[in-house]
Amino acid sequence: MRTYIIRVKLMHQKRTYRDVELLESAKLYDLAEAILDAFEFEDRSHLFGFGDNLGDYWSCHQKYSYRPDLDQEPLFFRTKKTEQDVEKTKLSEVEIFRNPKDKMMFLFDYGDCWEFEVELRGFGKKELSGEYPRMLQKKGVSPEQYPEYDDEE
Repeated sequence: MRTYIIRVKLMHQKRTYRDVELLESAKLYDLAEAILDAFEFEDRSHLFGFGDNLGDYWSCHQKYSYRPDLDQEPLFFRTKKTEQDVEKTKLSEVEIFRNPKDKMMFLFDYGDCWEFEVELRGFGKKELSGEYPRMLQKKGVSPEQYPEYDDEE
């Protein structure tokens, strides 16, 4: 089975990144979990999504999102063309993520807006032993998910 080798960078701190490897049968939800694990985020109770516009998630033409309440109306002005469910979409089915160097944005927590650049670095082959997803490389210190700010009054 083929694997996806993916580099994930903090959008505004690109020297901090993680390389992860997932099976091609993994769902985008699994990729989101791998990213959150790699950056040591603990609070997972937020909406999130992947999209084809690295500069502005809200104007993506192709979007894959997580909405636990599927009957809920899309937030804001969502996607111009299509929006698909991260829990149902396999990595191998993502149209905007098929070739090395393809990139998409991962937006986690629509309030705090953690933005990540997700790049397909290449493909590998599943090893007989070992668990997936797995971390291949880590550079830089993970940011605090909820940093404490000094109140200046």
